[in-house]
Amino acid sequence: MKLGKLAKELHIPTESLIKFIQDFDLELSECITTTFEVKEDFAKFARENIIFLRKYSEDLNQKKTVEDIAENINQPTDKVAEIIEHRKPKLFDNGIYKSSVSRFDIDNKLGGNYQFIYNYFGKNTKLASRDFIGYRDLFFFITQTLEPYLNEVSVQDWGIQKPAGIVLYGPPGSGKIFWAHKIAEIIGYDFKEIKKYFLGTSLVNHQETNFNDFIVETMKEEKVLLFLEDFDQIMRERNEVETVKSCDEETKEIILHYIGHFEREKILMLGSANSVVNIDREILAPGRFDVIIPIFPPNAKERAEMLLHHMTNGLLDDSLLMKILKSNNAHQLPFWTDVSKKMKVFSNTMLIDFTQSLKKKIRNTYLKDPSTEIKITKKMLESALKDASTKLTPNYLNQIDQFIADVSLNNYEDFSRRIDALETELNHYKTVEKPTQSIGFNHNH
Repeated sequence: MKLGKLAKELHIPTESLIKFIQDFDLELSECITTTFEVKEDFAKFARENIIFLRKYSEDLNQKKTVEDIAENINQPTDKVAEIIEHRKPKLFDNGIYKSSVSRFDIDNKLGGNYQFIYNYFGKNTKLASRDFIGYRDLFFFITQTLEPYLNEVSVQDWGIQKPAGIVLYGPPGSGKIFWAHKIAEIIGYDFKEIKKYFLGTSLVNHQETNFNDFIVETMKEEKVLLFLEDFDQIMRERNEVETVKSCDEETKEIILHYIGHFEREKILMLGSANSVVNIDREILAPGRFDVIIPIFPPNAKERAEMLLHHMTNGLLDDSLLMKILKSNNAHQLPFWTDVSKKMKVFSNTMLIDFTQSLKKKIRNTYLKDPSTEIKITKKMLESALKDASTKLTPNYLNQIDQFIADVSLNNYEDFSRRIDALETELNHYKTVEKPTQSIGFNHNH
């Protein structure tokens, strides 16, 4: 059963159920699949607690002030205000909050007893078994963007067209290709990457073929997601300072020529970019690549979860590494919290580098002392952290800085908390001694 169908059965807006999952920090994989199929435990909870969910939904849509909420849940006004400020919800000019603040959520954060909710989700899905970790806000943002693909009503009743082109933008290593695959999975399209050699002219079976031929052949298929990397380089705007490669200009013209036919032919093109600032405005015009989705580096909590995932993924319970991890309590999330906090603005790739380095150090120690009781020392963790930090270059930090500027301009209301947290982490590396420097970063680890 799809989440929308369950919402209709319960006479509760789908958006309220989504907000409920986010507010109470429920593990996504225990509630729904990436294609919005409802998990059994969540359906059971929703049906048995329909009265509570309806109250939650009604409250969510009520306009309310800080004083209203504080009086309702019998909590000090300053504590309520602190939580609301941290969430950065939308606010009317008269000081009344829009339908993005739940008094139940605030009550829960201030110690209210909502254990009855978590009792339904007691069996946590192992991190190694999850489709993805964290990123609830990004997942729901993406699925909302893809609604015309998931819900024909939005097309038939409201005339909301399916996007023909989407740009995923974010710093290197943040997982853009992962999310491209995930989008293909969500909408049920076949994933097809446009290789670099497709963009020029090449020989296939002794016959000359080019990018135009590739697009024409692809449009004969149904439900195909085309993924193009280096989108911001290929689609750069021409100017007097920078020249544009003739093959890139030709690629741009071919895509502009055919993109108007993509929706009808059931083609979706995704471009992967580090930044959107230099992309030709003509490419981002309505009906073309007019949907842009930011892909963030993981936050501190997500980093800890990813470290645990990458350290334990694929291991058998009786494997040597798992035994060593268990003897250090490193098979549990708290072990990774401190080192995660040191990985400010680390990309997903850097996290993988860290875990690979640490695994090798653990193995080398084991070869010298073949015991599953060996200690994962602070020195080992710091050494692996140093290895992973080699990609934390001034250039990468500048790309993070540019990403913050991009996402602040294009998606601040959607991701204000993420943006502010990322900026705080980036400021850790900023140079204060020499503010006149053009780069503005030290190469600190």
